[in-house]
Amino acid sequence: MNTFGNIAWLILGGILIAFLYFVAGLVLCVTIIGIPFGVQLMKLGAYVLWPFGHELVDGPGQPGCLSVALNLLWILLGWWEIALAHLVCGLLFCITIIGIPLGLMHFRIAIATIFPFGKQIR
Repeated sequence: MNTFGNIAWLILGGILIAFLYFVAGLVLCVTIIGIPFGVQLMKLGAYVLWPFGHELVDGPGQPGCLSVALNLLWILLGWWEIALAHLVCGLLFCITIIGIPLGLMHFRIAIATIFPFGKQIR
């Protein structure tokens, strides 16, 4: 089921979403201040590329003070819009019965994009 879900995900826009995450991550890594945010976008891009069968979980010793501060800065700088976009895509996919698993995955990714710092892919 995971393989079928990942293939359907890639065909129906997952590869485009992952590409956008990677490009935004590379752009942010150009500046020293943007490197932590760029790394998180790269991590989210890897997660979005093959989401079925993987999950984002808290890392060891997380959430720590630094990850909480960076998550707050992430939200204040407007990166919550990524989660909003995933919510809208999830609602659109849930209109059809076939799209429900993909819509639920968008909801799961939306939750992961709200607080990305201190998470690791498992």
